[in-house]
Amino acid sequence: MILSALLTSVGINFGLCLLFFTLYSILRKQPINADVYAPRIVAEGKNDQSSDFNLERLLPSTSWVSRAWNPSEDELLMCAGLDGVVFMRIFTFSLKVFSFAGVVGLCALLPINYMGSQIFIDFSDFTNKSLESFSISNVNDGSQRLWIHFGAVYAFTAFVCYLLYVEYNSISLKRLAFYSSSTPKPNEFTVLVRGIPKSPTDTLSETVEKFFSEYYPSVYLSHYMVYHTSKIWKIMNEADKICKRLAYLKSTKERSQRFGRVGFLGICGPKVDLVEYYERKLDDLEEKARLQQSLLHGKELPAAFVSFKSRIGAAVALHIQQGSKPTEWLTERAPEPRDTYWPFFSASFLSRWIGNVVVVVACIVLTVLFFIPVIIVQGLTNLNQLETWFPFLKSILDITFVAQVITGYLPSLILKMFLKLVPPVMVLLSSIQGYVAQSQIMKSACNKMLWFSIWNVFFANALSGSVLYRVNIFLEPKQIPTILAVAVPVQATFFITYVVTNGWTNTASELLRLMPLISSYMTRVITTKGDEEELEVPSLPYSSEIPSLLLFGLFGITYFFLSPLILPFLLVYFCMGYIVYRHQINEGIALLVMLFVYKFSSVTVFLNEGIAQNDRNGPCVRESYGIGPCLLNVYSPKFETGGEFWPIVHNSTVFSLILMHMIAVGIFGLKKLPLASSLTLPLPLLTLLFNNYCRKRFLPVFKGYPAELMIKKDRRDENDPALSHFHEKLITAYQDPALKPIQFSTRTDSHNSPLLASQT
Repeated sequence: MILSALLTSVGINFGLCLLFFTLYSILRKQPINADVYAPRIVAEGKNDQSSDFNLERLLPSTSWVSRAWNPSEDELLMCAGLDGVVFMRIFTFSLKVFSFAGVVGLCALLPINYMGSQIFIDFSDFTNKSLESFSISNVNDGSQRLWIHFGAVYAFTAFVCYLLYVEYNSISLKRLAFYSSSTPKPNEFTVLVRGIPKSPTDTLSETVEKFFSEYYPSVYLSHYMVYHTSKIWKIMNEADKICKRLAYLKSTKERSQRFGRVGFLGICGPKVDLVEYYERKLDDLEEKARLQQSLLHGKELPAAFVSFKSRIGAAVALHIQQGSKPTEWLTERAPEPRDTYWPFFSASFLSRWIGNVVVVVACIVLTVLFFIPVIIVQGLTNLNQLETWFPFLKSILDITFVAQVITGYLPSLILKMFLKLVPPVMVLLSSIQGYVAQSQIMKSACNKMLWFSIWNVFFANALSGSVLYRVNIFLEPKQIPTILAVAVPVQATFFITYVVTNGWTNTASELLRLMPLISSYMTRVITTKGDEEELEVPSLPYSSEIPSLLLFGLFGITYFFLSPLILPFLLVYFCMGYIVYRHQINEGIALLVMLFVYKFSSVTVFLNEGIAQNDRNGPCVRESYGIGPCLLNVYSPKFETGGEFWPIVHNSTVFSLILMHMIAVGIFGLKKLPLASSLTLPLPLLTLLFNNYCRKRFLPVFKGYPAELMIKKDRRDENDPALSHFHEKLITAYQDPALKPIQFSTRTDSHNSPLLASQT
């Protein structure tokens, strides 16, 4: 790719970013858009914006940028939880890494690359020359200047490993501190028990009661059985759709729209009053749901949530084999009630195993099919190949600006559009693997999306020039460094445009929230939207955003010494992302007294919350304490893993470093500097040793909590009179929502009491 094509792509995306920022600064001030740009505040009923006309609302401003910088990390921890802090730490970690890389790469490596003569440069026509002149490919073979690249690889590896250690240590300490200072949560006292053996005389519930009363007499509190409620969930989902349809019909001013046919596709059958029809249908669904609830008596599944009086009691039950048969009384960590994913509690071992096999096959098929857009993208980057495929476009491709747009902007845009379809598919695939928590599904989808992106965006594009390369990788593993050294540097310019198109513009569009904005306006056209209780507050899409960040990190690390020109574009991306997501997660300055309460108050202050943190509002301090609201702008946490996403970040960064080392071994060999190639070989081994140390040093903290902290928290709770109230709520904390009182229609009578009482 020539420099002018890159500049064209940068200009287009910079213009789009500027447009998105300007539109956002205007649209965010309009009260009608509050449900798009401040859904959390609207859902909590705190939207106090006046609807009176104000000229200032029509003028763009940058005040939101300064407010995004104000909240401290402690305030962010209060409102977004440790997962939100870890997400923002990815940005700060990346900024530190690529600031160092930028200084070394732009001040030392880039001038050396540019002063090489391996690739002929015509300074009289500078803008039409290949960007390879800024890469290591332009350094002369055997040049002693390559030793500077060698030293840079060693220095960069040492710096990144140092930062990884510091961040892992810091986040592990924050995780322990977050756990130690948090309020009592149901999942701390509860384990999920599966494989409950059937008894010829007792029900499954009685079997659980006898087993834990006998072997855990001092700490066993209660249990709640799991039922097969899939039929009830189907009824509830159908009723939800009808309720939305009914709300629309009641809000419409056109009375003629309230009448229609209820037959096939609404084109046959008698014409009826749709309001009365749907109200009767809701009554029928309500009766069906209650009937299904009544049929569940005595039909428990061999799974139960078992709660204990202390955290250490639950930990013992979790980590020790319960029965003499390894396939019975299986225990696993219980998710938070708000984090629970109910559909797969009723899945058998066989269905979960089949689900995993189906997911593996589906991921392979999806990976193979994704080669189609990759081939299209790579064809667009080469004008000669494009003219061969489509000779009728030759006259159009002769236009300079059109050629620059096609080679510099269009390929990344096409790849971006196809990649938008992948994250929801990965979440769907993860959801059928048998996970019982939304957080587990998100982590699984995050891993899938990460490795899918690494293979299909990085490797597929880098190795797409020759099928022979991919064959050689499997036939001759020793040739991997050489193959990568040949293929990867060539695609540097494509990945620069990818960063600009998929990084800059995506981040700016995240701020504008274009799709929710369009959806909101379409909803207002279709129906009168006055019920804010149905507003769904989105959660941060970790499964798509974290893999995207780590993919850009992979680009920066691998191309750090190959083509340092990518580094300033990455720095702009991470700076922009830091400001935008900090704004999206937390807008509004939390009062300093919130920090004081968080750091120095006793658990007694927070225990009054009970299990209130299990609602969708997340771990925010309530206004009832007199310390002001916890204002989140867009995203609201729907689960809390305690920073368990960080090991994914660590592992991905280590992988990127090892990949860089393999490319360095190959590139020094191709550049006829065999000694540098040989001296680079210890680097991946040292990096793997460092990773192994970090796994042993920090990873256990992310898999569980130490007994020391559990016992301290248990002892602290013993002196708190509110603990008994918490235990009362804990008994029903894991009640399946499908078993709670059901009332779809607006009619209120005595038939809405729960049919299944809690088991204790």
